[in-house]
Amino acid sequence: MSHESNSLATSLMVRDAAGRRYRPATDAQIIEAARQVVDRKMQRGEAFTSAADVETFLQTKLAGLEHEVFAVLFLDQRHRLIEYAELFRGTVHEAHVYLREVVKLALRLNAAAVIVAHNHPSGDPTPGGADQSVTCRLKEALALVDVRLLDHIIIGGRSSVSMARRGLI
Repeated sequence: MSHESNSLATSLMVRDAAGRRYRPATDAQIIEAARQVVDRKMQRGEAFTSAADVETFLQTKLAGLEHEVFAVLFLDQRHRLIEYAELFRGTVHEAHVYLREVVKLALRLNAAAVIVAHNHPSGDPTPGGADQSVTCRLKEALALVDVRLLDHIIIGGRSSVSMARRGLI
């Protein structure tokens, strides 16, 4: 643990299990609290105003997980958030993505567009062949029901890769 994170943990206190005393927060408690803050900040109807906002939101949600999680931001016509959903959970190096389930939920939520994302627990956000394949297939499946795939963002630790910016969508 770095000196910076150690001083952060000792400056944040949480109640013990009995609720009587305060003790330093663990890293896991700090991360969970940060995820809850992001959830409150980015609620239904909020617009993502930049690609950086999207990546920051997704990094907060997905970075640091020890297994792959495939998530979807369902958006309306103005790219306002309808719902954030973590649809598939995998192992340390893969998560199976079921296109049918993404399309069904997009239709149920009446989404006009989606941004998909997943994390690479290894910390390297470089898209692999499987990432490119699922993105292409998902884009085609969503297009059949008039839902646009805006981006596929891969989170690796503190960095991320936008497949749209790389011209892969």
